[in-house]
Amino acid sequence: MRERRSRRRNDIPRYDSWAGCRRYAGLSQVWRAIDDARIIMPWVTHQQRVPMAFFAFRESQAKPTMLTHKLNKHKFTGKEKKEMRNKRKMGYVFLMSLLILCCSSTTVFAADTSAEYVPQLYATIWSLVPPVVAIVLALITKEVYSSLFVGILIGGVFWSGFKPEATILHVFQDGVVGVLTDSYNMGILVFLVILGVMVCMMNKAGGSAAFGRWAKEHIKTRAGAQLATITLGVLIFIDDYFNCLTVGSVMRPVTDSHNVSRAKLAYLIDATAAPICIIAPISSWAAAVTGFVKGEDGFSIFIRAIPYNYYAILTVIMMVTLVLAKEDYGPMKAHEKNAIEGDLFTTGDRPFENTSENAIYNKGKVIDLVFPILSLIVCCVIGMIYSGGFFSGTGFVEAFSGSDASVGLMLGSFFAMVITIVFYAVRKVLRFSDSMACIPEGFKAMVPAILILTFAWTLKAMTDSLGAAPFVASVMNSAAGGLMNLLPAIIFLVGCFLAFATGTSWGTFGILIPIVVASFQDTDPNLMIIAMSACMAGAVCGDHCSPISDTTIMASAGAKCNHINHVNTQMPYVMTVAVISAIGYVILGFTRNIWISLPVCVAITIVFLIIMRNRNKKKHPELFEEE
Repeated sequence: MRERRSRRRNDIPRYDSWAGCRRYAGLSQVWRAIDDARIIMPWVTHQQRVPMAFFAFRESQAKPTMLTHKLNKHKFTGKEKKEMRNKRKMGYVFLMSLLILCCSSTTVFAADTSAEYVPQLYATIWSLVPPVVAIVLALITKEVYSSLFVGILIGGVFWSGFKPEATILHVFQDGVVGVLTDSYNMGILVFLVILGVMVCMMNKAGGSAAFGRWAKEHIKTRAGAQLATITLGVLIFIDDYFNCLTVGSVMRPVTDSHNVSRAKLAYLIDATAAPICIIAPISSWAAAVTGFVKGEDGFSIFIRAIPYNYYAILTVIMMVTLVLAKEDYGPMKAHEKNAIEGDLFTTGDRPFENTSENAIYNKGKVIDLVFPILSLIVCCVIGMIYSGGFFSGTGFVEAFSGSDASVGLMLGSFFAMVITIVFYAVRKVLRFSDSMACIPEGFKAMVPAILILTFAWTLKAMTDSLGAAPFVASVMNSAAGGLMNLLPAIIFLVGCFLAFATGTSWGTFGILIPIVVASFQDTDPNLMIIAMSACMAGAVCGDHCSPISDTTIMASAGAKCNHINHVNTQMPYVMTVAVISAIGYVILGFTRNIWISLPVCVAITIVFLIIMRNRNKKKHPELFEEE
């Protein structure tokens, strides 16, 4: 049996190689068959032609066919060769056309499928997992960029159904590239870059130093020095970075001459940075918040939310009351007492005590600070009403409320920058080459803001693709009325904690605002305005007192104050305003009436400060004596 099987196996010809063909046929005959096969079937490889030619040769010995006849012909006539070449060309054209048609139909079908594609986790609780993961990671790592990106990546994974290729394409193509190619978003980014350039130009022109010299000559009292610091901080509402970098250097000589502690100066700088920018319609913060609100008129919502921003409003009231009433409590009381006695630092650590005040540009005057700010305000307002159709016949109020913030701020900031460059060149306080050098420097200063905005926009794109808005809206529709009324206060406290832990308010905006908009957009628009105000107020509150906040750190550097001293002395003030603001949001959630909640908050603030003043006046009367 084995011999028979072996014999059968050996009898099977090997047609897959040249040796096998040569073994069972003549060399010349097989060669001619292979050559003919090459002419007829050029697309077939040599290894494939060998067995095909052999089979054709074996068949030709038994029963001739058309194929074997052609393969066994020694020579082809010119006409036959031409016909075969034409047939091959037509075959190639047909195959290419078929391939293109298949690719085109695949693309069309894919586009149709993508447009109609609905992920399995759409409008479920899983749609909220990406922002929740971003929040948890931000609290743990205290780093916003990586936390936002991980949330984005999880959103892409949920959308694609855990397919790696689809995840990457959705995250980068539909997410990052999609938000960066959006015209509205790009307008906001251009405004931020131009703002950074103008900040750099105003610093180099020496306008801040000139204002400091003027203020030192005209301000005569401690209260006047502090009120001037607050006023300047309010005037520089364009950007918190600009505020911290200029107010300190401008007012530090003035406050030092009137024995105002460095800790108090740092508090005034910090309290007029983010809290003022968040209620200023024309600022980088307004642009950021407007960019986070997608699907709605973000600028109009921001304007409507200003009266409900209790933390910012109460912070301003508290600053002014503290100065006029000559009232301080907590660690700040000891710092102010020591400052009156000549010690501006209180603690032994005073790294900035002997820092020299060398000005680079000495030609600057007060007008070099005031004119660029005024031109920026005027140009941005004109840009706003232009985008709203004011010059086409629309009323001023309607044009301003219906304006496109992206277009208005972009155009206004650009023309303000051009005016400022020409102004400095004419006055010869800043050369044209120096102004041009400020462009890359200003861009660098705004890179962190641009990154946060990009990641926040992308995270919102991921949550939108997962149907977070429909899910949250359905949950809110079925929520109890009491819980809905407490949501503004809850959102405020969550924003405070998140911004405090991460040290950034913009990152908090990017995480919470899309959720707030999705929660109340279709259910209760009025409550959406209140909740957004609570979100912004909470983010500013947490950022104001966070020791890792960039604004807090720059305020310490601007006042040349020990950073720990700044954090410790302003913490009681921040916590006081935060508690009163939370009470106000509870009242506002139930009454929905600002004329009840806001006066109650203001009254509580003033009564509290009066009580603290009467207590401290008996213990430290020297604090209440005018120089």
